[in-house]
Amino acid sequence: MSIIAEKQKNQKQVLTVNDLEKRKVVEHNSLITSIAKMQKTALKMFELAVSCIDTENPPKDNIIYLSKKELFAFFDVSSASKHTRFKEAIELMQKQAFFQIKEVKDKGYEMTSIVPIPTVKWNSYNDDVMIQFNQFIMPYLIDLKAEFTQYKISELKELNSKYSIILYRWLSMNYNQYEHYSYKGGRREEQVEAYRNPLITVKELREITDTVSLYQTFKDFDSYVLKNSLKEINAYTSFNVTYEKVKKGRSIDSIVFQIEKKRQADDNSYKIEDQAYIEGKKAKEETEKDLFTEAMQSRYTTLLL
Repeated sequence: MSIIAEKQKNQKQVLTVNDLEKRKVVEHNSLITSIAKMQKTALKMFELAVSCIDTENPPKDNIIYLSKKELFAFFDVSSASKHTRFKEAIELMQKQAFFQIKEVKDKGYEMTSIVPIPTVKWNSYNDDVMIQFNQFIMPYLIDLKAEFTQYKISELKELNSKYSIILYRWLSMNYNQYEHYSYKGGRREEQVEAYRNPLITVKELREITDTVSLYQTFKDFDSYVLKNSLKEINAYTSFNVTYEKVKKGRSIDSIVFQIEKKRQADDNSYKIEDQAYIEGKKAKEETEKDLFTEAMQSRYTTLLL
């Protein structure tokens, strides 16, 4: 099984299953916080295609190639009707799916609606699926100098809810910034911690999950969007996430998430936290040492007098 990515005309690079496990999705934060007007299958297909983009060497004509076998494996499709289901998923993605991106511009904001994948081509006699990205989505996927988020595509494989995928992407955006500023500096301690414990209003959360007109009571929203999503995220991704409800008056106004990263054999993120702990402990010891020295000097001066 393989994923095939075209880097140059008439030249394709075959990638193994192990490569899939290492591949990352890289997207601008504006795309992460956009409204995904699509179902989970279309969203996962888009994310899988994005993971094939080499940001240092963008695909010619915005085209990448997937393998049908790898595509079916990613979606865990093994039934006799898999080709029909694939065809239906492609049609839904092209007829109904789009991103609604909101960006601050000049004195206000700008709204852009983009059908991300307008062209998909495949045949019955080989394994290739050609996917061509919309030219207007590409700036959010390549040449990313700042304000971007990356995560492993394998993290999304077992997520079976659109809300789980959207929330995972948003949590990843915040945790990426926590890791960045923990290592690089440039933010106050409380600002860095705010990335690991991000707050979002219920109104904003309803917008990015496209549930403004769904689950009208907070009880339903809490159950179907928050609890179910975090159950999947905690079970199948590298995050352990909890949350608290923040009231304004008698209503739930905001949600504060607490994000913890699971320690894995190939994950060095724990070193960031351990290093911060070591440096904090060292600073504390230095302060206590200075205070002790000052106290001893003061006592010595008093004895001389």
